[in-house]
Amino acid sequence: MNKTMIWALAAVVFTACGGHKQQFTVEGEVDGADGKTIYFEQSALNGILLADSAKLGASGSFKFHHAAPEAPDFYRLRIEDKVINFCVDSTETVKVKTDYAKFATAYTIGDSDNNQKIKELSLLLAGLQDKVDELSKSYDDNKISNVLFSDSLDRMVNAYKEEVKSKYIYAAPNTPYAYFALFQQLGQVNLFDPLGNKDDVKAFGAVATSFNTLYPHSERAKNIYNIAIKGMRNVRQADAAVTVDESQVGETGIIDIELRDIDGNIRKLSELKGKVVVLDFTAYQTDFSADHNLILRELYGKYADKGMEIYQISLDSNEHYWKTAADRLPWVCVREPRGVYSDLLNLYNFQSLPAVYVINRDNELSARVDNVENLEATLKKLL
Repeated sequence: MNKTMIWALAAVVFTACGGHKQQFTVEGEVDGADGKTIYFEQSALNGILLADSAKLGASGSFKFHHAAPEAPDFYRLRIEDKVINFCVDSTETVKVKTDYAKFATAYTIGDSDNNQKIKELSLLLAGLQDKVDELSKSYDDNKISNVLFSDSLDRMVNAYKEEVKSKYIYAAPNTPYAYFALFQQLGQVNLFDPLGNKDDVKAFGAVATSFNTLYPHSERAKNIYNIAIKGMRNVRQADAAVTVDESQVGETGIIDIELRDIDGNIRKLSELKGKVVVLDFTAYQTDFSADHNLILRELYGKYADKGMEIYQISLDSNEHYWKTAADRLPWVCVREPRGVYSDLLNLYNFQSLPAVYVINRDNELSARVDNVENLEATLKKLL
């Protein structure tokens, strides 16, 4: 055999053994979608990327090919704002059948257990969104109060998260659908907080450990592992930030608090001894915040030089938003990184915001003020 024949044969073998890129296929039918455009998109770490698209004909059939991922990855089919999420982990063929009217809810998608569970999660989330929309309408129509709205929303979201953790995340943390569950969003907000919520951090840690073991070189495994590590650090720092020393409580009459201000400095509540302190738990990303802080500004302007101080604790989940808002305020502004999941809610016995307390000059908790408009009367008695 001459050299030319050897190189020719080598080229044939190379091609047959993987010289071309391995692919997976997504195909199916969408009834009642004649003339509509279907988009095939990749749910990448840096956002949604368009992979391909096709204009559907009378039969509604479509077929897309895409390079096979080296580890499980996530994709979606979309018509207008209707989305079908799915995952792929090999050179498989994903078959989808649905109709235009119920594109994202009544579809069938092969026999993959992962994709069946992703469908279940998507439908559960759609159900939660419907409940939240109904609750929001009641609030907008003034049928329920802000407090009832907040409490009801918290109950709905927490119940959903507990169900998802139990049935999908902890039940099989090594699966793509467990990973998918962690990044679900209600509106534009992540349901699971990997950086500030201790329970959510545990869930991220469970999935991160599994993915890091199974797919150590994949970008998704590295990404979720880094997220989990950062969340664990945050939780440890938050645990260390709040001091609940029984001997100190007995001495001062308050449960002391140590949290960081926008400059990163630790600010202790007990260090304000000698002043009349308004201890204010709030969140700047709420409807009441502007009016609430306006009242506090007026009081601060009248009584700050008489010995009044405000120690305001933000429970906002968005740190950047908090820093931007707090930068304009003249009093002590700190943030609890665990947000509404902080132990302070139980320690100070409140379930809704704002929660306002008054501490006298001896560092003793003197009053809880249910309505900030009545705060001035309490301050006058102590100043």
